[in-house]
Amino acid sequence: MTTTPTCLFLPGAGADPNFWRPLGERLPASWGKVYLGWPGLGHQPADPGVRGLEDLVGLVEAQMGDGPVDLLAQSMGGLIAMLVALRHPGRVRRIVLSVTSAGLDMKSLGAADWQATYHRNHPNAARWLSDVHADLSARLPQIACPVLLLWGDADPISPLAVGERLRDLLPDARLHVLAGGDHDLVYQRAAEIAPLVEAHLGQADD
Repeated sequence: MTTTPTCLFLPGAGADPNFWRPLGERLPASWGKVYLGWPGLGHQPADPGVRGLEDLVGLVEAQMGDGPVDLLAQSMGGLIAMLVALRHPGRVRRIVLSVTSAGLDMKSLGAADWQATYHRNHPNAARWLSDVHADLSARLPQIACPVLLLWGDADPISPLAVGERLRDLLPDARLHVLAGGDHDLVYQRAAEIAPLVEAHLGQADD
């Protein structure tokens, strides 16, 4: 049967809860939507209770409730989504990942180092971000739910090779490549991407 999903939108290190809104507002109005931000990252106010990646995972877990949810995650948010999905396999129904590491070794896949520029642009962002190094490659095949991978072919931060590697590792993943897409593709090209996301999340469950 088809369920009405509750969508949790996870931004990247920019941390802006509004990053996903242009896309989310194009999805059916009947779907529940929660736009998360990351305290202390980007230009978001700090929270003394948020001191590292594990606390961001906890923010997502606090929004999950009792029923299954769908996770939509960009960049660093994809790592958080994978950690949540591995921890709660029965509570994550479907996933959308865009230009993310999702716990892969990015340097080996040709990704550019983004952190120096990030901290210049966000001088007040928490410094613990530089200590985040997670390798989930051996665990990603455990994520059995359907995953839509959205990638551009012009993103130096998360190059197409990353999406291709995730497609190979995840048991039920489909990769869609946007010509000319850069790191903010779900924001800049929301009108183009929204039908793909709606089709993926709106499919009937077995």
